[in-house]
Amino acid sequence: METEFVRLADAAGEAIMRLFGSAECASGYKDDGSLVTEADKAADRIIRKGLEGSFAGIPIVSEECSESHRSEARDFFIVDPLDGTRGFSRGSPEFTVNIAYVEDGRPAFGAVFAPALERMFCSAADGGIRERTGSGQDAVWRRIEQCRGSRPAAPLKVVASKTERHGGWLEGFLRDFSVAGIEYRSSSLKFCLLACGEADLYPRSGPTMEWDTAAGHAVLSSVGGHVALLDGRTPLSCGKPGYWNPGFVAFGPGVGSDGA
Repeated sequence: METEFVRLADAAGEAIMRLFGSAECASGYKDDGSLVTEADKAADRIIRKGLEGSFAGIPIVSEECSESHRSEARDFFIVDPLDGTRGFSRGSPEFTVNIAYVEDGRPAFGAVFAPALERMFCSAADGGIRERTGSGQDAVWRRIEQCRGSRPAAPLKVVASKTERHGGWLEGFLRDFSVAGIEYRSSSLKFCLLACGEADLYPRSGPTMEWDTAAGHAVLSSVGGHVALLDGRTPLSCGKPGYWNPGFVAFGPGVGSDGA
């Protein structure tokens, strides 16, 4: 699964980058009012065709395939072929390709690729994750092992969605934590920053969809991080009605809900 996820994420990323900043990348709006571009559609075709060919019989839920949103399977693939479409359309490089496998309602395996940033994160078949930086002959892979135990107490580096800049919710939520600073980023890349130790905590007031979060959730879980509802204890699951997520908080490896 690891090899195929990387291959498909690369192929989708290549299709997206051909259209990034191009006048040929037409955009429009779906029935739910969300933005969609030709890059979303091209990446979706590549990923779904690849998964269907390699893993016949396993349901695929994709943001760009509304018929798939009626699936009620417990084991399935869930895909956001281009997470961060709005930023992509404005020229922001912080968009990702998200591919995840959900097993019994739990994100079990995932790949997140930020093609414009040349960063790939993928659950490793033998545990932990692998991160790739650069591309082509300059690409470098490194292994990040699973972390066990508590991290020494220190102020937390917080990463948050740009939508949390205003309204005061984030400041209120963080009142009980010792915080070193807040960095605002886009897409599922935020989960990966926790997984590789560049951030410690990612609170989100919601709403989001499971295809936004499952791949990053799987990557983070692969190194001992966890994602819970805003009570800090109840795990965030997949396969919920409508694939809708309530608010959640993601903890980096070794970081507990008490801020330690």
